[in-house]
Amino acid sequence: MEHITLLIGIVIVTALVFDFTNGFHDTANAMATTISTGALRPKVAVAMSAVLNLVGAFLSVEVAKTISGGIIDESAGIRPEVIFAGLVGAIVWNLLTWLAGLPSSSSHALFGGLIGATLVSVGTHGVHGEAVVMKVLIPAVAAPIVAGVAATLATRLTYRLARGRDEADTARGYRAGQIASAALVSLAHGTNDAQKTMGVITLALVTGGVVAPHSDPPLWVVVSAGLAIALGTYLGGWRIIQTLGKGLTDIRPAQGFAAQTGAATVILASSHIGFALSTTQVCSGSIMGAGLGRKGGVVRWSTAGRMVIAWCLTLPAAGLVAGGAALLAEQGDWGVAAVAVLGITVSGAIWLASRRKPVTGDDAAPSSAVAEEPAGVVTQALQAVAPPPATPAAPSVTTPEPAVAPAVAATS
Repeated sequence: MEHITLLIGIVIVTALVFDFTNGFHDTANAMATTISTGALRPKVAVAMSAVLNLVGAFLSVEVAKTISGGIIDESAGIRPEVIFAGLVGAIVWNLLTWLAGLPSSSSHALFGGLIGATLVSVGTHGVHGEAVVMKVLIPAVAAPIVAGVAATLATRLTYRLARGRDEADTARGYRAGQIASAALVSLAHGTNDAQKTMGVITLALVTGGVVAPHSDPPLWVVVSAGLAIALGTYLGGWRIIQTLGKGLTDIRPAQGFAAQTGAATVILASSHIGFALSTTQVCSGSIMGAGLGRKGGVVRWSTAGRMVIAWCLTLPAAGLVAGGAALLAEQGDWGVAAVAVLGITVSGAIWLASRRKPVTGDDAAPSSAVAEEPAGVVTQALQAVAPPPATPAAPSVTTPEPAVAPAVAATS
């Protein structure tokens, strides 16, 4: 720690800021369907997700290695200011898509920022093209499709297994299953996305000569990255939760359970083999698949189309911003300071724009009609088993009406 320069310190702080934005940007991945169906209250959901993101950060470092030594060539002359520029590009794109309520990929924003800044600074030899294709681009295309197909099949199987069973019991069971599967997605998110920031900080430490090349992230890096993403998760990205939970399709408990279970399986498997995929794309694909899996379910393809456009733009857009930031940062200390000021100014302007039409947890929660649906189902089921008791016969002696009326009038 004593060898960390001021510039590397700035890069570390900026990386943790990105990790924080990743947390509230991607909370929707785990909790959108759980909140939209009323399985958990919004604040309880994001608190649970935050804790499990923190736990997940300690389970693996394979994705961190992919970032720190797989995509970017550590020996190509990458300097800390280049990493700083890449992070600024990723943060700006994250905030823009959050303002628009679009569940784009924080991971691809980070990749695009690092690749764009590296290409401007050292050229194509600073980027491992094969690793980008194999561990970023192919998973970006395949993962949401695989997750969507899995969720479609799981949803159809779920409804088939529940056919003929008591609707109230199955609804309660699937809501419990949603909570468990949402916890699994949160844990998986920590194992994948928190590690990306660990990898960036480790890359900065390698370029500054603080740690040896190909080193695992130090423990303090793991702890700080886990805490940053957990804090961001706890604040809740309500805009994107609203889009995924309500804007993409109408999710019922059985669908939410199937979507989250499929997404968690894909994310955990990818983390194990070091694929730095987009959890946002995986969960979005699962939700669309669950919408198609229910008979009569509808996917709002206009919203899905906007999401896909954002996915396609994320890598190049973040790369362009980061490339411009890298050109400025390489001018010296004043250039780094200018990039920092511009980044803070743009981020502040986006936040002020979001205050004009704020979105809260109440907006992401189910409407009263949806929230009360389980109680109605339970009531109907109980009435089917045991009809309501008959109204008791009037007693033979009653209080005279004229004596009651004045008392009622007085209390009213």
